Amino acid sequence: MAGKRVRVRLTVGAEHDLSGLYRRRLAQRGADGEDGADALLDRVVAAIEGLAEWLARGPVPPELESLGIHAYRQLSLPPFRLIYLPEEDGEGPVVTVMIVADARRDFRILLEERLLGA
Repeated sequence: MAGKRVRVRLTVGAEHDLSGLYRRRLAQRGADGEDGADALLDRVVAAIEGLAEWLARGPVPPELESLGIHAYRQLSLPPFRLIYLPEEDGEGPVVTVMIVADARRDFRILLEERLLGA
């Protein structure tokens, strides 16, 4: 994979997730400071960009592994979880971030709705 640029992209759902996280933190703690909305967004975006360095960085989400689905990976960024799909397409390696959500949510339901179309 040396020499190939890994593309990182977000689904519309993941973009909405990031926007919602930012808005909630902004309402709770404001934009500034080490625990503010801007710092949170910077931290999450840095983690997403870091996926380009190591495509299969995280483990398979246990909710999907129990269903025999092994294509997706997760990255824990407490208290958040990022669910992403590392793959190759006609243009090379790509990481698609599917979900960015609070890990305290019921992920089984969230994964069914967003990834499995239930």
